[in-house]
Amino acid sequence: MIRRLFWLSLGTAFGAWSAFRLKRAVRAALPGSIAHQAAGLGRTVRGFAGDVRVAMNHREEELRDAMRLDAQADIDKDLH
Repeated sequence: MIRRLFWLSLGTAFGAWSAFRLKRAVRAALPGSIAHQAAGLGRTVRGFAGDVRVAMNHREEELRDAMRLDAQADIDKDLH
């Protein structure tokens, strides 16, 4: 009797877990959900690209200052 109750409980728990996972997978595969996920990904990529652009400009300024390229450009303008 205890064995049957154990297997019945285990089967019920597995069935409930499977139903929950299946429902979540179906909900994630709906067109509205996919569009929402794609929009979120697009915002993330745009934000990352903006951060990279800002860091790139900052690093370029650091390199120009280190090599004094801006001062050289001012001298070249005065000569021409």
